[in-house]
Amino acid sequence: MQVYKRSNSPSWSKEAAIARSASLVRKPFRLLFPFLPLLLAAFALRAWDFGNPVLDLDEQWYLLVGDRLLRGAVPFIDLWDRKPVGLFLLFAAIRSLPGDGVVAYQVAATLSAGVTAALIAIIARRSGVGLRACTVAGLLYLLSASVIGGQGGQAPIFYNLLVAFSVLLTTRLPALTRRNGLTPILVNGVVACGVLGAAILMKYTAAIEGAFIGLAHLWTLRRAGRSWGETAICGVPLALAGLAPTLIAVGAYYIRGPEAFRAFWFANFVSIGLRRSYPAAQAIANLGSIAGQISPLIITAAFSIAKYARPLRANPLRLITAGWLAAALVGFACIGTFHDHYALPLLAPLAVVASPALDRSKVLQAGMLLVSLAIYAGEWLSRPYDAVAARQVAALVKRVSGTECPYVFMGDPITYYLADSCIPTAYAFPNSLAQRIEQGSTGIDEAAEVGRILHGRPPVVITSDRRRTIWNVQSRRVLDPELKRNYRLEMVVPRGKWHTLVYVRRDLSPA
Repeated sequence: MQVYKRSNSPSWSKEAAIARSASLVRKPFRLLFPFLPLLLAAFALRAWDFGNPVLDLDEQWYLLVGDRLLRGAVPFIDLWDRKPVGLFLLFAAIRSLPGDGVVAYQVAATLSAGVTAALIAIIARRSGVGLRACTVAGLLYLLSASVIGGQGGQAPIFYNLLVAFSVLLTTRLPALTRRNGLTPILVNGVVACGVLGAAILMKYTAAIEGAFIGLAHLWTLRRAGRSWGETAICGVPLALAGLAPTLIAVGAYYIRGPEAFRAFWFANFVSIGLRRSYPAAQAIANLGSIAGQISPLIITAAFSIAKYARPLRANPLRLITAGWLAAALVGFACIGTFHDHYALPLLAPLAVVASPALDRSKVLQAGMLLVSLAIYAGEWLSRPYDAVAARQVAALVKRVSGTECPYVFMGDPITYYLADSCIPTAYAFPNSLAQRIEQGSTGIDEAAEVGRILHGRPPVVITSDRRRTIWNVQSRRVLDPELKRNYRLEMVVPRGKWHTLVYVRRDLSPA
């Protein structure tokens, strides 16, 4: 019988025990990487804007609707918009936290951006990229997001996290394929599609990325030896998982009755087809601006695809991330208007696809970081700080309005929130009644609704001196004579490249 001596065994040596102890100490730090550094970077890049209530028009609206949901308002009925209901539910949950809501949603968005950047680094790491390049990819995501409208709480800042997590689950497919088991692949797919379904309830274009995730799992089942029939049957639970959140929302409005269901259906699935298109020249200019702002990611991703095309074909994980980028590009192209924040869903897949090229060159890493920092600094320095003026407007509105409802024809919807005032119309998002592009897409006569609001004699009317080409001309024909007859210009404050004009009803005392 062979006898093993404990004292001579390497596993029992003092050095091995010390090494195991050191490994246990290092393990928590490995678990925190890359989350901790990228979270810190997210706060460093975004904390400057905490408390600014006018970072972007859209997120002002989300917070306002979230606040009114907590008071009993129903989206699409009491407050009209075409965004999915999940986005408003998210902001309602954030609004329920302590504080005034503005800082709360901005901190939540920062956490979401930081964790998304960490998931980008983890996905890149799984495809064989070094730690340094993975971290740089995450940093490029954070920097690029901050220059194309993602410095606050735009919808993609939140749902990019869900999409990235779904893709992270999808990167398990090569390992699951080797096990040749149907159940692990199917369970992974149901979870990934379910997570993506939550993203769809914040922005419907995420359904394109969801379709890619589902198809990737079905293709994996075929590679694992399943028949076409089995694969088709497995597609049913994947589709149901992805559609479940939206189906629940549809069912909730259906239960409320025919009128509520019609309002929901029109806002979510009909009105977008009635929206007018932007001039081609403006769309092209917007596209060029986006390309310049996120050029470090675009250039590096293009270089990565061109230089490492053969490894891309040989590496299943990189095929998955390339498919993710293709799906995000299709979703971006479907919108067509090319506002800068519409490109936010492109950033995460671009960063992951760019990571192999970053891994091959420290010079490229440093160069792209420096260029991105320069773009970020230029954008931050050129962006006007309108928070003080916005709060001044809200204070005036609050003093003058009393229990009456002011009307923001063109301006910041956050004014209703900051002034804690009532809202005179369900179409309170300013663009709905004031802008030419929305004319005919709301399902009502926009000019008639403006007339109805003004007939109620709001104590304050807020508008803008923006260029005339954006206006709904019929709405302005109703507004302008009323302002001239019954209102006086009380306050003018800067807002971006233009000014906010605050009119007070003539029978009210000056503020």
